[in-house]
Amino acid sequence: MITLKSPREIEGMRKSGALLANVHKGLRDIIKPGISSWEIEEFSNQYIVDHGGVPSEKGFEGYKYATCVCVNDEVAHAIPRKDLILLNGDIVKVDMTVALDGYQSDSCWSYAVGEVSPDIKRLMDVTHKALYLGIDQAVVGNRLGDIGYAIQHYVEDENDMGDVRDLIGHGIQPSMHEAPNVPHYGEPGKGLRLKEGMTITIEPMVNLGTWEISTRVVPGDTWEYYVSADGTPSAQYEHTLAVTKDGPKILTSQDPEFDKKYL
Repeated sequence: MITLKSPREIEGMRKSGALLANVHKGLRDIIKPGISSWEIEEFSNQYIVDHGGVPSEKGFEGYKYATCVCVNDEVAHAIPRKDLILLNGDIVKVDMTVALDGYQSDSCWSYAVGEVSPDIKRLMDVTHKALYLGIDQAVVGNRLGDIGYAIQHYVEDENDMGDVRDLIGHGIQPSMHEAPNVPHYGEPGKGLRLKEGMTITIEPMVNLGTWEISTRVVPGDTWEYYVSADGTPSAQYEHTLAVTKDGPKILTSQDPEFDKKYL
């Protein structure tokens, strides 16, 4: 079932999203060569709790951590690890969900570790722009296929990169994952029609090579996560947003100037 949110509920999600965005802004100073991915987890978890929030990913389907931290070819759902040390030139993706006063927000961001190669810089730029091309389609009366097509066409047809199909966006609130599913591929004019009050995530995952992914198991653990099937680097950017009569409104903005028209 898809629930349409009231302005009061959307405002609650915006406050949750502001807390989550502040975690990401704090990570800009934390992420550098020589730290472990566990230090990202420690900072994020502590910041959320200290500001009255709850890390929603903890306990979800057995997950133990506040963050998913993916490095280089790791696409999604990788755990933070004390023995995974970030190196100059790495790309790291940090995904987390926050509850504040019962309101959920979800956002992932990609970070360059030190100086990255031109290929990784371009990968990050393409993925970031793909997110916003998808957001531009999240207007009342459009369909989910319009979002997916905008992303897929830009990533694959214009930039010859891999638009991951197996992992998708979703509705959000009151729980972390709600209907509808929000694919990052599709056909324009197809799929569910968007209505005022829907709250969704758009979160394209883009590989420098193939769109296909495979699974990997954390050494010494049973947790499975996803990597690009050909070992190429992967990037991801994600916002939580509301579909309103005035257009899409980003609820997890980190940059009020860049996001001015979406606030």
